[in-house]
Amino acid sequence: MPLHLTQRPRRLRTTDTLRRMVQEVRLDISQLVDIIFVSEKVSESQEISSMPGVFQYSIAESVEEARRIADLGIPAILIFGIPENKDDQATQAYAENGVVQRAVRAIKKSVPELIVITDVCLCEYTSHGHCGIIRKKEGGRFEIQNDESVDLIAKAALSHAAAGADIVAPSDMMDGRVGGIRTTLDSHGFSDVPVMSYAAKFCSGFYGPFREAAESAPQFGDRRTYQMDPANALEALREVAIDIEEGAELIIVKPGLPYLDILWRIKERFEMPTAVYCVSGEYAMVKAAAKMGWLDEKRSVLEMMTGFRRAGADMIITYWAKDLVRWLSD
Repeated sequence: MPLHLTQRPRRLRTTDTLRRMVQEVRLDISQLVDIIFVSEKVSESQEISSMPGVFQYSIAESVEEARRIADLGIPAILIFGIPENKDDQATQAYAENGVVQRAVRAIKKSVPELIVITDVCLCEYTSHGHCGIIRKKEGGRFEIQNDESVDLIAKAALSHAAAGADIVAPSDMMDGRVGGIRTTLDSHGFSDVPVMSYAAKFCSGFYGPFREAAESAPQFGDRRTYQMDPANALEALREVAIDIEEGAELIIVKPGLPYLDILWRIKERFEMPTAVYCVSGEYAMVKAAAKMGWLDEKRSVLEMMTGFRRAGADMIITYWAKDLVRWLSD
């Protein structure tokens, strides 16, 4: 005998067509940002051992990869650079002919329709691997110099804009870096270049494979004095509020899966264009589980991406961007 129920939610799940009609969140290629690692140290693509399917590219190959990405309909890329030489002042981060600067010029010349976002930080360029300038203190301690670092980060952002970057994305988590970049860009005629701030970047255990890819692991200590404590949500809201006040037009939450609550609260509170960065560790763990047959990669990734969208992400920065184009087409 059938139950007498006023509501039967399953009625809206009976066919694929009906499920699509009532779907609350949709994934679309236009929401994706792919990632390119461009290196002065390789002449041909080198796969990153902890990130199957992700490569370091030469400048020439990065242009070819950018064309492949654009041809798939992905609208934007985020570029990280690996220089041949590093020093304690990160001089290659803001050099006119640095690896990122040359890559941006080449990509924008060949693929002008592609939105080029540049990661603005010092860690790939410093000999010690930290995101700022180091000064030695008494007792052998080392301390990151915030304001001195901001000056160099702003110089790097300016050099990226001058090379043709469409958006600059500071990831260092130094206090005041968005304001420093905004002032520098505006005073040099680049007032139309948006700042996409890694406003809520946590000191996470999920960055390990990236540090191999970008060759940016700190040579001593860690980054907890400038990246955020994973336990702090209200602090993340304060960080975002500060960056918006200083001139950020777009916000990034990084990593993704452990911080869906942060993503939701930021989007609800500020109503700003918000991206989530699905980081290297999230990519690597799904790849490893899929290789062992423990997870279905396509199904798991689509579920993750839907979760990011449901939590409020307008854009998703992901190493799965090209795969997602194929999966969404399917």
